[in-house]
Amino acid sequence: MEWHVSDAQSLRVIDREIGDHMFTPSEYELVRRVIYATADFEFASLIRFSEHALTSGAAALAARTTIVVDVPMVQVGIAPPIQETFVNPVYCSMDALTRPQKGKSKTAWGIETLAQRYPEGIFIVGESQTALESLVDLVENNQVRPALIIATPAGFLDVDVLKDRLQDTMVPHISINSQKGNPVLAVAIMTGLIDLAWQAYGKAPKAM
Repeated sequence: MEWHVSDAQSLRVIDREIGDHMFTPSEYELVRRVIYATADFEFASLIRFSEHALTSGAAALAARTTIVVDVPMVQVGIAPPIQETFVNPVYCSMDALTRPQKGKSKTAWGIETLAQRYPEGIFIVGESQTALESLVDLVENNQVRPALIIATPAGFLDVDVLKDRLQDTMVPHISINSQKGNPVLAVAIMTGLIDLAWQAYGKAPKAM
């Protein structure tokens, strides 16, 4: 991401408002991205990083691991930084070819189809609770083992229980510990991770 003067001023406001915190420097960079994208400081207390989430995600990016997303908004949002850096393939669940099915949404079936094709991929679920449920089911049944799951869907029906199930899988993940969420959060987290990984793996850092 290319930062301008106004961006830097906004980040200083965020730093001043948050003050002392317990995040690692890399985690805090993603927290700042989320708050900058949403203007909602509550996310500083809601974002959850599992152990090894950032290191696993960065290593997977550097290895050109396939990225699977649930909705086009996330795909469009992460495409520019991915194309400028690691050039990982990115697939959207809504574009996956699946037979008409009952009982699950098209997004859920698409995620399931792509997960079985790329069981060790990076998965970004920004909007669809049903897609996240299908993915967690596959993980719990030992059918897939993602390198990283970023989960930020909003929801009113047991989304908090679903995110707790995700935590119990021990798969590296970044999630929002709340009913709140949207694809903007997922894009902010992923673009921040791309920038961190690009620098960590010896590439020239982009202007900021």
